[in-house]
Amino acid sequence: MKTRSADGDERGTDRLSNPQPATRNPQLNAVRWRAAYLLAALGVYLVDQTTKAWAVRRLRLGQDVTLVPRFLDLSYSENTGIAFSQLQHAGAAGRWLLVALACAALVAVLTYFFRTPRSDDRVLGACALLLAGIAGNLTDRARLGHVIDFILAHFDAHYWPTFNVADSAICLGALLLALDLLREGRRKNSGVRSQNTEARSAQ
Repeated sequence: MKTRSADGDERGTDRLSNPQPATRNPQLNAVRWRAAYLLAALGVYLVDQTTKAWAVRRLRLGQDVTLVPRFLDLSYSENTGIAFSQLQHAGAAGRWLLVALACAALVAVLTYFFRTPRSDDRVLGACALLLAGIAGNLTDRARLGHVIDFILAHFDAHYWPTFNVADSAICLGALLLALDLLREGRRKNSGVRSQNTEARSAQ
């Protein structure tokens, strides 16, 4: 619908009847995205804790399950060391030292997560995986004194150390961070080479 003003100009009234949506707040949008990543981290954490509880009920008495013959089994194991059953038999002092280190790592990853730009989804996703994995194993270690492992990968008689969902999340998150660092390093090197080329051309 259009109306004519006193000086003869036509002005639309549709703007009044159909107001434009308010401009989105970039800061609010960033907070929502970070909250989504934290919810995803919580989901991975819950999967880790649920599968460990299932392993305690189903596998602890030696009832192993074969998923892929000669390659993948489910077998209960208690790990008092770090990821993939390393640094076993550290004792009570080692247990609380590992708890303190895990807490420090959790704080460091959270700090890096909130300082990372909203547009860097690879790093945010990596941080979410790291948070879930660290929190999952930290919960076991603080509550039980050991971490529950139950995924056993092998090829015939060659066995990989038993691990869990939290270990997988930590490894995947670390891999994503490493890939991002490599990409960032290549980008910086490419920029330096471009600047050197331009400088030589200007001479």
